[in-house]
Parts: sequence; structure tokens; C-alpha cells
Amino acid sequence: MAYEQKEAFQAAGALSAYVVIGLVATNLGEAWRLAVGKELGDKIVSLMDTLPAVFSNPLPSLHPFDLFIGLCCGAGMRLAVYLKGKNAKKYRHGMEYGSARWGGPKDIEPFMAPKFEDNIILTKTERLMMSNRPPDPKNARNKNVLVVGGPGSGKTRFWLKPNLLQCHSSYVVTDPNGGSAINLLLALVTLWPPKPTVPAGPTLTRFWKTP
Repeated sequence: MAYEQKEAFQAAGALSAYVVIGLVATNLGEAWRLAVGKELGDKIVSLMDTLPAVFSNPLPSLHPFDLFIGLCCGAGMRLAVYLKGKNAKKYRHGMEYGSARWGGPKDIEPFMAPKFEDNIILTKTERLMMSNRPPDPKNARNKNVLVVGGPGSGKTRFWLKPNLLQCHSSYVVTDPNGGSAINLLLALVTLWPPKPTVPAGPTLTRFWKTP
């Protein structure tokens, strides 16, 4: 009951504020009505003279036109306050210019499998679990990875080879120059019992004899 009374008092206080604004605005209507001139410019110039005389009387004007102006001003003020309060709920204060930031260990942790071998290696400290059914379904992510870099930037040495050595899935690798296959063959045979099959090609014929 006390809470409802408090809300009623707050609503009455806010409403009385708009009523006061509307009554004061009736003087603006009176000043405009008493201003002489047929053109808009003449009216505005004359308004500068009628405003002091009108506001010298603290009582509101009860002329229908003046009451209409006061009603419009009070209602307009209430509408402006309502729209501002409604839009304020959509704002995240302190993030007006965006909330993007660099992720930290806590951000990537839900997307990594506890066992190191069950991950796609992204960086030295960041990995992505291979499982399509993590404990929390919202942490499931697409496993496609795009690595972009110029020649000699380390795409093969620092990303491809470490991920191939994870041996957590089946691989189909295109290796035009044959370097990766030759370098990784012994390691893959040791870590992965099924023997990989390397298609013979013009570059590999001197390294690999097909049956």
C-alpha cells in the first residue's frame, strides 16, 4: 500500500509539473496573439515587445487560443520526456561507440576442449574444440578456418603442420610441391596407425614409388 501511495505521489508530482509548464506557456500564446503585424517577420519583431509586458503578470491567460498553446506545450514536454525515457532503455551507457574489444583467456575458454589433442590450434594460447556437441550448445562453432598470409609468412609451418600432427580426424591435404607430405609422413605414420595414402604426381615420382 505504501509503495502504491509513493507511486501515486510521484505521478501526481510529474503531472503537476507539466500543468505548470502549460499554464506558463499560455503567456507565450498571449504574447503571440497581442503581437502586431501580418507577416511572420513582423510578428516575431513585435513579440519581443509583448513578451515583457505579458510575463509581468504572473497569472496565466484564460483565452482559448492561449490555453490551446499551453496545452500543446505541456503535452509536447510530456511526449519528449516519454520518448527520452523509452529510448534510454536501449542504450548501454559507456558503450555508445561500440563494445568490441580484444578477447581474453576467459572469452575463449568455453570453446576449447580440455584435452589438447581434441582442438584445432588457432594460436599459441587459443584453440577451438573439434566436438560438434559441446557441454553448452551455444558454444558450438563452425570448424572452417581461413589462413591468409604472403609467401614465407608461416602458414604451413606454424598452422598447417601443427594441426595435422593433432591427428584428431581424417585429412585430405592438397600439397602441390610435396614438401609437407614428405616432412610429415614419418610423424603421421608414427602417431596415426593407418598408413596415409599419397597420390603420385609429377613432383612426387622421384620421392614416392607407387605400387
